[in-house]
Amino acid sequence: DLNTPNAEMIRQQKLHWTCLIKALIFGQLLQTVMTQPSIITQPNFVLLVADDLGIGDVGCYGNDTIRTPNIDRLAREGVKLTQHITAAPLCTPSRAAFLTGRYPIRSGLPCTVKWPLNITLLLNGTVPYGKWHLGVNCEHRNDHCHHPLNHGFDYFYGMPFTLINDCQTTEEPEMDRPFRRKLWLYTQIIVLATLTTALGRLTGLISVNWKTVTCLALFSLLFFVSWFSSYGFVRYWNCIIMRNHEVTEQPMVTERTTSFILRESISFIERNKHKPFLLFLSFLHSHTPLLTTEKFLGKSSHGLYGDNVEEMDWMVGHVLDAIDKEGLTKNTLVYFASDHGGWLERQENKRQLGGWNGIYRGGKAMGGWEGGIRVPGIFRWPGVLPAGTVINEPTSLMDIYPTVVHLAGGVVPQDRVIDGRDLMPLLQGTVEHSEHKFLFHYCGTHLHAVRWHQKDSGAIWKAHYVTPNFHPPGAGACYDRGFCPCFGEGVTRHDPPLLFDLSRDPSETQPLSADTEPLFDTVIERIGSAIEEHRRTLTPVPQQLSLNNVIWKPWLQPCCGTFPFCWCDKEVDNKLADL
Repeated sequence: DLNTPNAEMIRQQKLHWTCLIKALIFGQLLQTVMTQPSIITQPNFVLLVADDLGIGDVGCYGNDTIRTPNIDRLAREGVKLTQHITAAPLCTPSRAAFLTGRYPIRSGLPCTVKWPLNITLLLNGTVPYGKWHLGVNCEHRNDHCHHPLNHGFDYFYGMPFTLINDCQTTEEPEMDRPFRRKLWLYTQIIVLATLTTALGRLTGLISVNWKTVTCLALFSLLFFVSWFSSYGFVRYWNCIIMRNHEVTEQPMVTERTTSFILRESISFIERNKHKPFLLFLSFLHSHTPLLTTEKFLGKSSHGLYGDNVEEMDWMVGHVLDAIDKEGLTKNTLVYFASDHGGWLERQENKRQLGGWNGIYRGGKAMGGWEGGIRVPGIFRWPGVLPAGTVINEPTSLMDIYPTVVHLAGGVVPQDRVIDGRDLMPLLQGTVEHSEHKFLFHYCGTHLHAVRWHQKDSGAIWKAHYVTPNFHPPGAGACYDRGFCPCFGEGVTRHDPPLLFDLSRDPSETQPLSADTEPLFDTVIERIGSAIEEHRRTLTPVPQQLSLNNVIWKPWLQPCCGTFPFCWCDKEVDNKLADL
């Protein structure tokens, strides 16, 4: 769990979403008097966010082998963004930015946690279903300081932590795998030393008293218990399902998780069809271990990953069908995106289990490289947004929060910097350019790259100050580590920075220099000034993902029984009809 030492920060986060909920209530009252067709009334909101999905995995973004007809339908009937950028190339910080409209460094959430969360959010009502990945408890296991219900949401059903291989008994354990192997090795060495000492004492070959042998045996036992109590039960500690504050599955039953989350989402739409709502469906797809139901296994031409993406598209289709069935299509804003790019290094026994980022370089956890931060972005609102529109302007996942607040008739909080912008003028075509002039691309607390949208010339400059060292050289990913670092020996600092013009070189393959680009010095100087201006807007905040805050603490562990006896299945009698 994440610990937040700054109570004021928690208060601001509550106020943040309280403002949005009040705005939705205001919009509901306003809707009864807005009868003129020229006036936009408050819509329902359906926010669909995939996990680790690459921009190259979707048909409407160029993939012609993985079948995504329902996502493609959204693009045909709505607006497709070709330069939709996440605030970070990792789950937790990207989701924090999505929900707050602010760079994650402003909230003390600059980097990933080891145990991410899965949620689905419903707002009416507000609700999360699926992956949360933003923490649960602070001081004890029932304070729920980071829980969705403590931050403005009305209901929660989903996974509060991350989906990892340990959640599926058929997969090899994933969490801290190299470190865990070392612990097993050290345990075996200590036990072997203990047995050797005891045997030597029995045979008289070693002069040692029994007290020493006993102490050594106790040390062996304590060493094993100290690490196995957390790593040996990861499936029980991490792979859980919560309904509101109650743990209902510990460990989760992975075979039915997908159907339960989908059924909950559709049921929510049916129950709330007569009043404005917000449904935030945060998919477990397409994060490893790629939970896929039997009817989709082996159906795609891209192995298990392709099967998983096609199942997610099927889920999108069911949500759209539910909206159509209830007659809500013309009054519902549907949004689809991914939290960041595909995980290139994610492989298992020569199977590629991560996504594809199309023509864009890099991927998940690779700082500012385009493949990790450029994601699908689609909006559909029939009768309000022009169908079949493609927008090539820079936009951000941070824009969703201010856009929703605006449509709900509210005002974003005035006591803090909001980095996102209301997208409606751009989506409706009433303005030509995005409001974003500069976007800053962080890896953890380290600024790796900056993009400058020079609107008068159409150029989109991108300067990389830090890039990860790929291995093997030229491979395009950190296959030796499995994850690219943000700092240290695993990165290269560039002075002058690597400069690209994304309008001419979206794949970032041809860095410019003063010899090849006459505006090189001018561009670097202008971006440097923008960085200084940006840093002046940052204020020090406690780092919520410090080592002390992310290590496992037994007293913060959600438990459906009496700790450490935590196992239950309270969803076995779930009577929602199968889809």
